[in-house]
Amino acid sequence: MAHKTETTTNQQPANAPDFLAWHVSEKGEKSYWSKVGAAWQHKDGAGYTLQLETLPIGSRIVLRQPLDNAETQAK
Repeated sequence: MAHKTETTTNQQPANAPDFLAWHVSEKGEKSYWSKVGAAWQHKDGAGYTLQLETLPIGSRIVLRQPLDNAETQAK
């Protein structure tokens, strides 16, 4: 009897992301930002892998470079 093995291709890279993905929605003159994922540059530099934890609709997704730890804690 043959056993079927599963492989996962959706493994999160061990290195820090090059960009964080943010869902930006606007209500009136205010913008609300929610982190929805991250992006890593390909080794050949010709593209990015985008991993989303959720898929927002009706708004936009913005990619921004992550802030270093000191900047993040200051907020």
